[in-house]
Amino acid sequence: MSLRDMENWMWSEAVRMLERAERTQRTVAPPAAGRRPSRWEPPVDVYETGDLLWVVTALPGVAPEQVAVQIQQDVLIVTGERRLPEAAHRGRLHRVEIPAGRFERRLMLPPRPLELVHNELLNGCLYLGFRKL
Repeated sequence: MSLRDMENWMWSEAVRMLERAERTQRTVAPPAAGRRPSRWEPPVDVYETGDLLWVVTALPGVAPEQVAVQIQQDVLIVTGERRLPEAAHRGRLHRVEIPAGRFERRLMLPPRPLELVHNELLNGCLYLGFRKL
């Protein structure tokens, strides 16, 4: 293996280890005394069709009653909680990659009048459709 290949391999391993540590911190570690609980940010896709602006938020394993959607001025706020399955509390965790706990995602909406006309949690994704007025 060349020196360059070895450096690339070491760098990618270091990045993977940091990502794993951050994921574990977000999902397993309790907040320090006096601090707000940490929150994870679910990924989103935003796309536009002829008459709708769509925001799709990945929320695997999140129950519909655990999600709240608000719009404050031009900011969409999706909050809630993903709880670990009951079996995870009874057993030994070997790998935790899907974030758990409180989540919050804030997303600036376009500065134009929008009306929320579609709100559905389906197949692990929250689909929000905004009609452009």
